[in-house]
Amino acid sequence: MSTSAATDVLLERARAWAAEDPDEATRAELEQVIGEVEAGGDASDLVDRFAGSLEFGTAGLRGALGAGPNRMNRVVVIRAAAGLAAYLREQGQTGPVVVGYDARHRSDDFARDTAEVMSGAGFKVWLMPRPLPTPVLAFAIRELGCSAGVMVTASHNPPQDNGYKVYLGDGSQIVPPADAGIAAQIDAVGALAGVPRGPGGTVLGEHVVDRYLDTIAELAQDGPRDLSLVYTPLHGVGGSPVLQVLETAGFETPWVVEQQEQPDPDFPTVAFPNPEEKGAMDLALALAAEHDVDLVVANDPDADRCAAAVPTGHGWRMLRGDEVGALLAHHLLRRGRTGTFATSIVSSSLLGTMAAAAGQPYVETLTGFKWIGRVEGLAFGYEEALGYCCDPEHVKDKDGVSALLLLCELAAETKAAGRTLVDVLDDLALEHGLHATDQVSVRVADLALITAAMERLRATPPQSLGGLAVERVDDLALGSADLPPTDGLRFTLAEGARVVVRPSGTEPKLKCYLEVIVPVDAEAGVDAARISAATRLDALGRDAEAALGL
Repeated sequence: MSTSAATDVLLERARAWAAEDPDEATRAELEQVIGEVEAGGDASDLVDRFAGSLEFGTAGLRGALGAGPNRMNRVVVIRAAAGLAAYLREQGQTGPVVVGYDARHRSDDFARDTAEVMSGAGFKVWLMPRPLPTPVLAFAIRELGCSAGVMVTASHNPPQDNGYKVYLGDGSQIVPPADAGIAAQIDAVGALAGVPRGPGGTVLGEHVVDRYLDTIAELAQDGPRDLSLVYTPLHGVGGSPVLQVLETAGFETPWVVEQQEQPDPDFPTVAFPNPEEKGAMDLALALAAEHDVDLVVANDPDADRCAAAVPTGHGWRMLRGDEVGALLAHHLLRRGRTGTFATSIVSSSLLGTMAAAAGQPYVETLTGFKWIGRVEGLAFGYEEALGYCCDPEHVKDKDGVSALLLLCELAAETKAAGRTLVDVLDDLALEHGLHATDQVSVRVADLALITAAMERLRATPPQSLGGLAVERVDDLALGSADLPPTDGLRFTLAEGARVVVRPSGTEPKLKCYLEVIVPVDAEAGVDAARISAATRLDALGRDAEAALGL
């Protein structure tokens, strides 16, 4: 097909899309792009918008806002909702559906469209009363006895993105084959005009939100509450829920970063609204230094993740997700929490060691709470990307609000004993060895580079990394008796070290997860082990990044 003929076909597709787009803004946006191409302009933007469709997977949908099938917009959302409704009917599900949304651009519109499509398909629909954290939606699914739930959020993605996350009736995120089943039904949706629309369901009152907040607050037991805090919701929806939970549990009101206190979909003070990203916590740490507080805590924009920083003798130190996971597990195990403790293949192996020492079962899952939340008899689960499930009875997903509360409780108890959270981490290192983790992450503009890098690593895996021999290579794409297949490679190294390489499921990144285990000499102390571990991680990270070839 000639370039001219291909452009004509593309323009025809684009005109048809614009004709059925019910949204004035995206329709005008696309018509402008069409006009530029018709006038002989560059067609690359139009090609990208129609190069494919946003793929519906276990993470639902996520992408940049804009017109066309390769963007997040009302057409894509209406089709997704219609496909989900058809899938639920196919599975014999007739219970209500609850829809939630955060404060990102267009989240309320996408939630309203979803509610109207679900209502038009014959489902009773509950719509959350306002922009709220993702874990409130996960809680409401079980609280209201729903067949499914939809959360409109792009979590910690950049401001130009939005997303669409689906939960089934047990309150956990979808896993295969449900994702493929929903995707097939989305593909089968015909003309948009043929999708029935209902009145949009019933807007819930605040009672469900209050029930969630009270349930979370009840996780905290009687004990010390003397703790000074700085908190930031990073322009997201965590602010008022967190403040209410802390107040109900008996903590003093924290210092809140004023510039980031109110929801703002443009996230003006950060490059990326993710507390893991460099610079995102600068304002919170500056406020903490000003008021000499005991702890800094943060949520990501939809408040399903929790980050923390602690004071040291030379400034503030951000805790890694694995460190917060170990602290929360220690707190719950000390309380007598029983059941299965679980984490993902890219998280530290320390949790397994701690669970074994406490006589509790341990399970390692694929990355993502869609897997962790499904662990039978789950007592506590976490993954290194700041996600923690502390109350699986009520929220079978990561929950940044409950994690924040329990971390504050542990910090207050530790302070009352004249110690710090770093002291607790040192105790764990003395008992189990210092498990130190780090991550190398490479962001790309072209996803084909990630595919090529994975192919190179599979064809010619390194013989050593960081000066440690590679003793075993597991291609996670082949699956195993314990793990379903996923795109990733695990390198088991000498001396208990390991490297896991995998593409990000939500961002255009290739990630390397690093872990070294250093025994702690009682005489030399934990600090000496930390210095040794940092040196090993630096070497491991350099070699891992070089092996990616990006």
